[in-house]
Amino acid sequence: MKRKQVELKYRHTDFERYNMGNLTEFLRDSPHVGLKIWQKKFYLADDEQDIREILTEFLSNAGYEVTAYKNGDTLFSAFQEKPCDLVILDIMMPGSDGLSICKKLRTISSVPIIILTAKDSESDHMKGFMYGGDDYLIKPFSPSLLVVRVNALFRRVEMNIPVKADISFGDVCFSWEKHNAIVKEHDIGLTMTEFSLLGCLMEHGGTAIPRNEILDKVWGIDSTEIETRVVDETVRRVRQKMKTAGSKVRISAVWGYGYKLENCNE
Repeated sequence: MKRKQVELKYRHTDFERYNMGNLTEFLRDSPHVGLKIWQKKFYLADDEQDIREILTEFLSNAGYEVTAYKNGDTLFSAFQEKPCDLVILDIMMPGSDGLSICKKLRTISSVPIIILTAKDSESDHMKGFMYGGDDYLIKPFSPSLLVVRVNALFRRVEMNIPVKADISFGDVCFSWEKHNAIVKEHDIGLTMTEFSLLGCLMEHGGTAIPRNEILDKVWGIDSTEIETRVVDETVRRVRQKMKTAGSKVRISAVWGYGYKLENCNE
């Protein structure tokens, strides 16, 4: 019964079917999307065929190339042979679950990862972020929302990159154009979401930036649609990577407000 309910939530509404033909044109003309969107290749893993087919259809109509897999193990093997630009993982699958695959992918790549979780397993999305996920969606959801969230993942990095100057703060050198953050001549290896978050903080220097502004700039969505704990978990990951790289720059929490950078050498 539960499986059937999930499937029905993914059926196209007449409105969605009507607008699917216009979705590609909308995304192409949107100021938030670069032309690079048409070259991106995605891997999707979900054990339910209806969900695979519908999500593939929506993403394909948005201009993406999608390869769908029945389980995460097959997806991981394919990724090892030929990496893609984004991975979408359901958590509950035969064989290795989505969280395990997410953790394995993070050992070899910083590819953006979106986690799909069941409504009765909402705590799993936080585990997804701990293992390196960039975003999550709780089932059931509208397939068009997935397209919006995918767009948001790429938007920050690809918008106006050529006109953005490199930024330095303490011992961190940050480049939007090169997509790297350098400490002591070494790239600290950030995922796309981690990179975007650090970029927001770098642009503000030592000035505090509120959580809701970070949510808007990094995830491109209203703060009511995603938990602020997502920001906190992403900050934790960036902190750890900066510390491992030997940086003297710290990300400090401003209680009840947000975060800011501090140079501990000063």
